[in-house]
Amino acid sequence: MPTPDAVPYLAPTAPLKLAVVGHTNTGKTSLLRTLTRDPDFGEVADQAGTTRHVEGVRLITEGQALVALYDTPGLEDGMGLLDHLDTLHTQGSRDIGPGRIQRFLDSPAAQGRFEQEARVLRQLLDSDAGLYIIDARDPVLGKHRDELAILAQCGKPLLPVLNFVNAPQQRADAWRAALGPLGLHVAASFDTVAPATDGEAQLYDKLALLLDSHAPALQAIKTDIAKQKAARHEQAMQGLAELLIDVAALRLSSPPETAALEQTAKRLRQLVRDREQQCVQMLLALYNFRTSDFPAHALPLSGERWGMDLFSPQALKDMGLQVSKGMAAGAMAGVTVDLLTGGLSLGAAAVLGAAVGGLWQGAERLGKRLLGRIQGYQEVSIDDAVLRLLGLRQLALIEALQRRGHAALAPIKLEPSSSEAGDEARLSEASEAQTQGPKHPLRARSLPEPLLQARVQAQWSTLGDNYKPDDQRTETVRALSLALMNASSDA
Repeated sequence: MPTPDAVPYLAPTAPLKLAVVGHTNTGKTSLLRTLTRDPDFGEVADQAGTTRHVEGVRLITEGQALVALYDTPGLEDGMGLLDHLDTLHTQGSRDIGPGRIQRFLDSPAAQGRFEQEARVLRQLLDSDAGLYIIDARDPVLGKHRDELAILAQCGKPLLPVLNFVNAPQQRADAWRAALGPLGLHVAASFDTVAPATDGEAQLYDKLALLLDSHAPALQAIKTDIAKQKAARHEQAMQGLAELLIDVAALRLSSPPETAALEQTAKRLRQLVRDREQQCVQMLLALYNFRTSDFPAHALPLSGERWGMDLFSPQALKDMGLQVSKGMAAGAMAGVTVDLLTGGLSLGAAAVLGAAVGGLWQGAERLGKRLLGRIQGYQEVSIDDAVLRLLGLRQLALIEALQRRGHAALAPIKLEPSSSEAGDEARLSEASEAQTQGPKHPLRARSLPEPLLQARVQAQWSTLGDNYKPDDQRTETVRALSLALMNASSDA
C-alpha cells in the first residue's frame, strides 16, 4: 500500500486493452463480473452462447482508466474456421498471422457463417493482449486446440485463465500439460464463483510477465484492490461492532408476571432478529451482492445450524456455545431476566433516594430504572451465549462474502446441490474454523470488555426507547471493531 507522500502512478494515454475470449460458456462474462465486482454486468446463464456481441468495461484507479476489458462472444466453430483460413492460404496469399486474419475479416465469410468468430478476432486484433478463458471441468479437445491455433495467428500475447478450478471434477493439470506444447507456458487459475483471496493479484502478476511495459499499471491496480479490500473489511467490522453494542445494551422493562415477561421476551427477540437482518443487508450492499444471494428467511452458510433461529438452543450447541438452563426452558430462550437491575450498584443508594423523592433531574436515567424495580418491574436482556452466536455467524457471513465471486448464480443456501453451492459451503466451513480458536474474543471465557461496558449502558442501544449516543459509545464501538479485526487477522 503506497505511503501518503508516494507519487501516484500516471497511466499512459490509452489503457491496457484486454480481449476476453474463449469457447462458448466457459465463464468469460463471469470473469468480468468478478473482476469489476458488478453482478449486473452482461448476462450470465448456464447455457451456451449467452454473449452475442462485444461489451467493454474499464478498471479505474485513482480516477485513471488503467485497463479496458472486452467481453466477446464464444467461439463455436473453430475447426471450420481453421479449415477456412487454410483455404485462404491456398488461394495464393502468402499472408500469415495477423495478415491472414485480416484477410478473413475482409471476406464475406466474416459477415456470414463465421460472423461470431469474426467479432472475437476483430476485438483481439484491436487489443494489447487476450485472456483465453478455459472451463477447467471440460476435457481438452481438438476444438480447443483449433481455437488456440486461430487466436495465435492474431499475434497478440495470450494468457490462458483456468476457471472453475474449485469444482471436484476439474482437470486443471491436464489443461496445463496441454497448453505447454502450444507455447502457452504461463497460465492463471481464477475461479469466478469462489476466487482465492489473492486470485486477482495472481492474475495481474501473470499478465505483467507477458506485458512488462504495462507492469506499473497492473501493479497500481493490485495496490488499489488491496486498499479497497481492507476498507471493506474495516467497514464490515465496524457494522458488526455496532450490531453487537446495540444488542448488548438492549434492555426492556416488564412487569414481573410470567405472561408479561414472556411477551417482553418475545418482543426482545424480534428486535434482535430484525437488527441482525439489517446488518445482513448492510453487508450485502457493502460487498455489492444482491439480497437474493442470501435469502432473508434464514442465515444459511452451510449445514443445518445456519438455518436455525438465532435463539435455538441447538444452534448454540452446534456452534460450540454453552446453553444455559433458561435456554432449555423454551419460553424465555435466549433471554436473561435481571432481578437486580445489574450494573446499577455504584451509587445506588443515592440514586434510589433521589428516585423515591421524585428528584428526576438528579436521578436521571438510573433513577427511572430503579423506580421501575421499586414498582416491581424487571429488565429483560439478551443472553451472553446468543450475543456470541450473533457475532460468530455474522463473521462467517463476512468471510463468505469476501470469498464469493460476483458471477455465482446459486444463492448461499442450506443444502448445496450444485458444484457452485458446494464451493460456497466449503468456504463457509473455512470461515467457521477461523473463529474456533480459544483466542477469539467471542469465544473467550468472558465477553469482550466493550460488550461488558455496553451491558450497563442501556442508552447505547438504538433499539431502545432512550437511545442517547455519546463519545464513550463511539469509542467502545471502535475498540470492539479493532478487537474483531485483530482476531480476524490472527486467524
